[in-house]
Amino acid sequence: MDGLVLKLVLTPALIGAVSIAGRRWGPGVSGWLVGFPLTSGPIAFILALEHGVEFAAAAAAGSMAGGGAQAAFCVAYGRSAGRWHWGPALLAGSLAFAAAAVALRSLTLPVVPLALAVVVALVAALRLMPADARARRAATLPRWDLPARVVVTTAVVLVLTGVAHALGPQLTGLLATFPLYGAILAGFAHHLQGPGPAIRVLRGLLLGLFAFAGFFFVLALLLERVGIAGGFAAAIAAVLALQGGALWALRRALRRA
Repeated sequence: MDGLVLKLVLTPALIGAVSIAGRRWGPGVSGWLVGFPLTSGPIAFILALEHGVEFAAAAAAGSMAGGGAQAAFCVAYGRSAGRWHWGPALLAGSLAFAAAAVALRSLTLPVVPLALAVVVALVAALRLMPADARARRAATLPRWDLPARVVVTTAVVLVLTGVAHALGPQLTGLLATFPLYGAILAGFAHHLQGPGPAIRVLRGLLLGLFAFAGFFFVLALLLERVGIAGGFAAAIAAVLALQGGALWALRRALRRA
């Protein structure tokens, strides 16, 4: 399939589906759902098709490291949500992501130690997240909400894959991991319902990021060895297994709440 078709069809289809599912099952589950590599996964596949498996494997290592930057985003947004409105909280999260991404870009760790560092960062982030508050009011999402999500995400995929050679594989992989949909979901929940639902989105996202990191860990290890089909098949199997465990943990937390 042509790369442009993948960019214009696969990404919006995935994002639209997960957004609708998130509306049905609540903010925590919606955060868990966007823990799937819905934007960066298609970008990784497109990079493998357009630039080769060596470039894509290096980008996958950068994307895995980006899980740590996403953890920084979640903690900064979550701890700001109770004090500020969604705009300043989103800015705080984005600045934390940028700072963490710059720091991670300077790391030259092999894939396995880097994966362990990301897991430690995610565990620490879950412990640092504040307790969520009760929602202020019921949310009525505007009609343009879902189309806007689809348009913005597709635009990000087009831009990142278009400038990939200029940025290099590691920086491309890191930037591809910005939690665009986590940010949108948390921002809307924060604006419409208050900080509590936004924090639940971010907690769900953090649980989903273990599978996200696992997906790119498998790609970074296997892509050059087994090729595109085998590498992505193994990575998808890993993300499904890990997300199943994360969903169990999320449901257990919801029952205790």
